[in-house]
Amino acid sequence: MRSPQRSESRLARLAAAHGVCTSYEPAPGQTVQVPEDTVVAVLGALGVDASTPQAVRQALERHAQHTTARLLPPTVMLRTGQELSSAGTAPAALPPLPDSTALRVETEAGESRDWGADLPIGVHTLRAQATDGRAAHATLIVAPARSPVPADRTFGLLVQLYSLLSDRSWGMGDLTDLADLAAWAARTAGAGFIQLNPLHAAVPGHAGEACDPSPYRPSSRRFTDPVHLRIEDIPEYACLTGAARDRTAVLLAWAATLRETVLRRGAHIDRDAVWALKHEALELLRTVPLSPARRADYRDFLATQGQPLEDHATWCVLAEQHGPDWRSWPTGLDDPRSDRTARFRADHPDRVDFHRWLAWLTDTQLAHAQRTARDAGMSLGLVHDLAIGVHPSGSDAWAQQDAFAAGMSIGAPPDAFNAAGQDWGLPPWRPDALAASGYGPYRGLLRGLLRHTGALRMDHIMGLFRQWWVPSGRPPTEGCYVRYDAGAMLGVLALEAHRAGAVVIGEDLGTVEPGVREELAGRGVLGTSVLWFERDYGEGGSGEPLEPQQWRAGCVATATTHDLPSTAARLSGEHIELRHQLGLLDRPLATERTADAVEIAEWLSLFERHGLLPEGPGDEEAEVKAVYRFLTRTPARMIGVWLPDGVGDRRPQNVPGTWQEYPNWRLPIADGTGRPLCLEELTASPRLHALLAEVREGLGTR
Repeated sequence: MRSPQRSESRLARLAAAHGVCTSYEPAPGQTVQVPEDTVVAVLGALGVDASTPQAVRQALERHAQHTTARLLPPTVMLRTGQELSSAGTAPAALPPLPDSTALRVETEAGESRDWGADLPIGVHTLRAQATDGRAAHATLIVAPARSPVPADRTFGLLVQLYSLLSDRSWGMGDLTDLADLAAWAARTAGAGFIQLNPLHAAVPGHAGEACDPSPYRPSSRRFTDPVHLRIEDIPEYACLTGAARDRTAVLLAWAATLRETVLRRGAHIDRDAVWALKHEALELLRTVPLSPARRADYRDFLATQGQPLEDHATWCVLAEQHGPDWRSWPTGLDDPRSDRTARFRADHPDRVDFHRWLAWLTDTQLAHAQRTARDAGMSLGLVHDLAIGVHPSGSDAWAQQDAFAAGMSIGAPPDAFNAAGQDWGLPPWRPDALAASGYGPYRGLLRGLLRHTGALRMDHIMGLFRQWWVPSGRPPTEGCYVRYDAGAMLGVLALEAHRAGAVVIGEDLGTVEPGVREELAGRGVLGTSVLWFERDYGEGGSGEPLEPQQWRAGCVATATTHDLPSTAARLSGEHIELRHQLGLLDRPLATERTADAVEIAEWLSLFERHGLLPEGPGDEEAEVKAVYRFLTRTPARMIGVWLPDGVGDRRPQNVPGTWQEYPNWRLPIADGTGRPLCLEELTASPRLHALLAEVREGLGTR
């Protein structure tokens, strides 16, 4: 019988072989061991039985045999400029091969090339033939060394689209509102981009249940939610006649009431109510035949999107009939590749095509918004946001079950800011499944998102390196890190960004593993720097605010984010009062007030030393301007202006740690008194004009 120590050592070796970490460091110099039950559960989600000492031993033996026997890994990643050895192999990309092994590359263009030849960027097939008769093939991804970066320094607006209501919207911001904002910001203020919240397709409500309002828990990350459509801008709208046109007029009147309820009566944005009206209108529009040119465009879209769109549309129809959680559907329908699902799709061709049509309409309006932004002079245009994961009951989780780890969700470990850790309720991608598929799901996701954008922001980009997996039924404190092939994940990202000519922005706030920011910078990925967090916390640092010249150049510099207080609320201390009301303070209110006042005084003092607050402290609008004047003094390639800051809005869009206590993701942009402002009022605001003029001048004088 093996000793417990030997058994534990085998489990640790097995975990390491599959990228499962058996310990983590919540703080420098502090190591926490992961519970053995967690390691066993995570390995099980990766298809590795580690439930008994015998199972662990057998799994280790199988892994060793498989590693020795295979000629090639499932995916090989190369970066342009990477030198090959004299034997024609790249040590970092390929395992040792038997002597005289023949290697050939079949490019995605259909050419056959030698392994040592100059290989084009793209996704190819590598074939190996050993002299002992063994043969193998692998996906070969050749990626640029770096993602594109902005040619010049620029600034733009950060906005949650749903919060941007115009006098023509149906109760929440839409894609036409976005196009109008982009054209105005470019022509009037000289802005170079508009950075958005995720526009991913949401999980719909069912039987009176509200949908999850968070844009960071979507049903599908690949397709845009049709709730963002402007109905009147769909060409077929002008062709409505008779009863259909009369009914649409009634829906328009209801939409106007819904909009006025938000803008004039202070109601929260009701996404479900907006979608109910738009959905009925779209059903009416569906009866209008497409013109020959529009029909051709639609067919091209279907050909381009292929199986992923077919799956998403099928899930939408199944959700209409059986509810939005595929895990509770009748047997067979929970499998996207089953005969029963195929029969269901064949039995409901019109409904499946309806949802494919919605995806096309949304894609065309999104393309129009980006085209409008660029035509107006924006260097980048739209900056889309990629959520870190998807809802476990949604379309992507159903269609890509083999790629997700069953019984796991991602989150964050305990740290100095949250001793309980976090469970975000999002299933993680399996790193082994991604590699086995040539990173197909990841490549398809990126390619779809980059169709109509000048840049892509990736939420929690550290997840390309490792993610905190929490087994179902366990608290976040009993999770563990699982490592991904960061080289492959970053390579695919660089490849798709290069093909789209798009910049990549990584949200790298919070706890970041040593070396990650440096690796991202080396790959051309811009980071995210928020003013209040930019302090000297390095070894021997004083904790004082960083001087502007100490900031990194490769970043988007901002004053706040959707998860943080507005700048006016931060400067006034009102964010402390809000957190007190919500029961979120870790220390007594008086202590928090004092600490916050000291922090703000330090920043204001720094602004004054740099001559950025000539008006003197005490003038809120002047202090907000000073914040953004400071950002323009940094070397940051991109400056992001939180649009609500331009009108003195005090309400955060999201307060982490709340669900029912605060109306997260449901607030329109408002002025300092809390009065909602429509797009027309925003763009006419003297305060917003003055702030953007300061930012433009600050960048122009450097």
